[in-house]
Amino acid sequence: MTDYVSLANRAAEEIRKASAEVSPDGMAQLVAELARSGKIVVAGVGREGLMMRALAMRLFHMGLDAHVAGDMTTPPVGPGDLLLVSAGPGDFATIRALVGRAREAGARCYCVTAVPDGPVAKLCDGALEIPAQTMASDTGPEATSTLPMGSLFEGAQYVVFECLVLLLRERVAVTPETMRDNHTNLE
Repeated sequence: MTDYVSLANRAAEEIRKASAEVSPDGMAQLVAELARSGKIVVAGVGREGLMMRALAMRLFHMGLDAHVAGDMTTPPVGPGDLLLVSAGPGDFATIRALVGRAREAGARCYCVTAVPDGPVAKLCDGALEIPAQTMASDTGPEATSTLPMGSLFEGAQYVVFECLVLLLRERVAVTPETMRDNHTNLE
């Protein structure tokens, strides 16, 4: 039986490697896109959707007008707004439909993906590639991760998004104290 420490070290190294391989220029482009946006709405499905929700929370903590698609309080998007979606394996019908609606309304769209030439990314104004195994590449010769299914992509999303928040926070001149002040007090 494989021991826990060995598994933890391998998984952490895989997430570190995938996160470190994200293009600094690509990250800078997404930071700029977020900084210039009015409303920001994020969307993703499954566990990728959970990572997008975590990012929306941090954007909100920075004082940005951030929302999660599908929540009852999500406002409409239009010109000057951004729909930021996750499509790790390159395509999800639900995400593709949301991008279509946002574009019809005049919003810009940006995709976080492991497949930057995939159908969803092609519909968007830009894409940030996280080079990691997704559920679409977890079998056969493409499968290289210790982690199951799309966990490597999702784990890397967490690290990449936290770094994105730090870079964006610097860009929009938000202090850690402001973020803390924006945290809920109903816990």
